[in-house]
Amino acid sequence: MKTRITELFGIEYPIICGGMLWLAVPELCAAISNAGGLGNITACNYDSGEDLRAAIQQTRQLTSKPIGVNITLMPSMRFTEEIYDDFFKVCAEEKIEVIEVSGKPAIKYLDMLHKAGVKVMHKVGAVRHAKNIERFGYDAVIAAGIEEGGHPLNDDVTTMVLLPRIVESVNIPVISTGGIVDGRSLAAALSLGAEGVLMATRFIATKECAVHPNIWQELIDRQENDTTLICKSVGLQGRALKNDLTRQVLEIEEKGADLGQIIPLLSGQKSKQAWVEGDVNAAALMVGQSIGLIKEVTTCAELIQSMVKDAEAILTEKLACFK
Repeated sequence: MKTRITELFGIEYPIICGGMLWLAVPELCAAISNAGGLGNITACNYDSGEDLRAAIQQTRQLTSKPIGVNITLMPSMRFTEEIYDDFFKVCAEEKIEVIEVSGKPAIKYLDMLHKAGVKVMHKVGAVRHAKNIERFGYDAVIAAGIEEGGHPLNDDVTTMVLLPRIVESVNIPVISTGGIVDGRSLAAALSLGAEGVLMATRFIATKECAVHPNIWQELIDRQENDTTLICKSVGLQGRALKNDLTRQVLEIEEKGADLGQIIPLLSGQKSKQAWVEGDVNAAALMVGQSIGLIKEVTTCAELIQSMVKDAEAILTEKLACFK
């Protein structure tokens, strides 16, 4: 399955793991890359550039395949500009194959990264932002529909519409994210012009992802309408699992709470503890609407192989219908 993304990133299949705070660590990253996709280490799991370097080097011991790093440049009480500078500097020094950026553009780092041979992609939720990413000199752009977990843009455009709009608006390769979970969605994304797909929520339901079994069962049991958008009122929209914590956030938002009142409820330590202990009501678990399509926990290799096999069968069958 060759696309511009497999050629650009040096991977076998156009399937990429997106950033996942606390979950996208060396073991999961290596498992995805060894299976032919592009694994991910999320930089914000670590407190410094040197901590990230250690994680990269650990991952290199687990796989000889290309790996990626996610760096999310969102408002943070934990990270300074200097720490972000170190994250990018370490990625260049370690010659990471690919960086996924979300949040504000990483323009000041692009020249350094490209000189080190690092490819850079940026996640966006609007055509206007995709055009800017191309103009800034990024190597690829990720079209993120409102279905995605995490922080979708408040334009609220679905993947079905956003993806082809961005494809027709830029010349750099486009990757699709938001609702991607299986071979059907891979085939659909390729049909709409994507050169690859990026998933996060689906990779949580893999045996190599270090979460409590309660989390896996919750993802299987929940349906596509079991997520909600929080923090819209304070300009930091996020999609998370419906639970006691998100209901509490929505209640105080309705009463006019500001970001300072909401932030303590969204502590990263809360989610870190919830993933490990399996308390699905204790934190804002940022997952997408694709939970409605998760039916089982597999290995990363089983997931990627089944996606490729099913997508190829679907595309071949549909093509035959028109002959």
